[in-house]
Amino acid sequence: MARIKLIVGLGNPGTQYEQTRHNAGFWFVDEVARNYQVQWRPETKFLGLVTRIQQPDMDVWLLKPTTYMNRSGQSIQALANFYKIAPENILVAHDELDLAPGVARLKTGGGHGGHNGLRDTIAALGTKEFQRLRLGVGHPGHKDQVVQYVLKSASKVDQQAILTAIDEAARVLLHMVNGQRDAAMQQLHTHT
Repeated sequence: MARIKLIVGLGNPGTQYEQTRHNAGFWFVDEVARNYQVQWRPETKFLGLVTRIQQPDMDVWLLKPTTYMNRSGQSIQALANFYKIAPENILVAHDELDLAPGVARLKTGGGHGGHNGLRDTIAALGTKEFQRLRLGVGHPGHKDQVVQYVLKSASKVDQQAILTAIDEAARVLLHMVNGQRDAAMQQLHTHT
């Protein structure tokens, strides 16, 4: 696993989307920003909210695109190009239908699985080879229900499970950022 220089949370801007399952990626980067006590600031040239963690053992950008999910790649590409960050040094946190609420998994590469944020990111970066933090939100049971499902809030039980998984993922952030994939996965996959 390459060292991470940029962590992107996928989600939709606006208060009406804040609590929806599709914003799990935003929840993760918000948790990281809180843990490291850094403040978000709007950056129009990056089409998003940006902050940076600079510590002796970690130097990483955090990004929340404000472009809406299906245009996330534009924001990621703008920041990555500006700071010359290669795709393999990017971690994208996103909601994952194929994992149960409370499960978080790391993955490198792969398809978009119908996820519009991933689809646009792959198109903008010109590669699938970036890191992903997949945050399980569960599946509604039928593909025709997916759009309504991800744009709704989770049940209290599911929401708590998702937040617990985000907390666990935030705890292994140092391992992820420093390219210690095995250590990160071992801790993450044991707890969630």
